[in-house]
Amino acid sequence: MDRITVKNLRFRSLHGFFPKEREQGNDFEVDVVIHVPLAGAARGDELDRTVDYSRVAALVGEVMEGRSVKLIETLLYGIGESLMRAWPNAARIEVAVRKMNPPMSPSCEYTEVRSQWPKR
Repeated sequence: MDRITVKNLRFRSLHGFFPKEREQGNDFEVDVVIHVPLAGAARGDELDRTVDYSRVAALVGEVMEGRSVKLIETLLYGIGESLMRAWPNAARIEVAVRKMNPPMSPSCEYTEVRSQWPKR
């Protein structure tokens, strides 16, 4: 199956377990991989026959810039469900959400959650 990847969408968003995170925000990155056939789009050279990257970014942005949540797992599932509604015929959609420099000791570069749809 062919796939389209949108890598490292970056957001400064008000999500996190601690109140300070929901007030000051954190840096996040999101990866999306959508498994869809691309031959029809390639032959027709028409955007409406493939996945529009800007629509992917907009849907991810709606979740990332939406209501504040405590867990990146909540963000992950919101993004995955939104993308599946937009592309219900996708063979598979993979999403990863990273919180950069999470407030923890010892420090680390990021924490990440990853899942795929449809759920099996």
